[in-house]
Amino acid sequence: MLNDSKNFTRWWVNGPGDTVLCQLCPRGCRISPDGLGFCGVRKNTGGELVSLAYGHPVAIAVDPIEKKPLRHFLPGSKTFSLGTYGCNLDCSCCQNSSLSRAFYDPAAMPAWVPPEQLPQLARKYDCPSVSYTYNEPTIFAEYAYDIAVQARGAGLKNILVSNGYISPAAADALYPVLDAANIDMKGFSEDFYHRHCGASLAPVLASLERLYRLGKHLEITTLVIPGQNDSTTMLEQWLDWVEKHLNRDIPLHFSAYHPSHHCTAPATPADTLRRFRDIAQGRGFTAIYLGNL
Repeated sequence: MLNDSKNFTRWWVNGPGDTVLCQLCPRGCRISPDGLGFCGVRKNTGGELVSLAYGHPVAIAVDPIEKKPLRHFLPGSKTFSLGTYGCNLDCSCCQNSSLSRAFYDPAAMPAWVPPEQLPQLARKYDCPSVSYTYNEPTIFAEYAYDIAVQARGAGLKNILVSNGYISPAAADALYPVLDAANIDMKGFSEDFYHRHCGASLAPVLASLERLYRLGKHLEITTLVIPGQNDSTTMLEQWLDWVEKHLNRDIPLHFSAYHPSHHCTAPATPADTLRRFRDIAQGRGFTAIYLGNL
């Protein structure tokens, strides 16, 4: 169903009884009347899917573009950043759970910010780009798309900072209006995604390939967690995949984890990230960056 002034949602169909079936991401949530999808922002209201996040950002800031992190796209510039509540993953070591696992209160919604206002604010603060970031932008894809169209019309670039967990239909709509993306690759195994994110790796890899085929500027980030996704074997398998499906010039970011959300593992040692960098550079990868040290 297409956007309309009533609910601003796409990518859903009616299900059995009074349920709705969300088709925004691979979860395919079946949502009962007055219920929410896994993301916490898509609600079945009277047999229609409503986005609580549309038009209601809860985080707006002007950031250095390197904070996204992007190192090879508009370097040295500022980017106008926004996010909402909600996420379609539940990563045990989420570094931003105050937004991703928070929920809207329908009785006290944040201020309404229409899509056309965001590019105007970006221009006001001398930002050549708008970034959809902080929580998971996929869950406010309709809002991001409508902003992105306005931003393009104003001569601004669009940046997505995402976990890449999106349905092909939604990606086919949203990704073409982007200019750059940084995608999280949480850990290169289905077991890691199942245990730590309640999700699957395969759709994320499909998103990376889709962005690459579209010719979008792409950088990839991995939060390195001691004892979980820091093995040399997993790293080598990941680099094999990037070399085969993308190329060795794709910027790869390896970031240090710090205890948060449900995780109590010790923080990532700097030596672990240096080991990752040395292995990747030794294999001919040209753009390796370490973060959160």
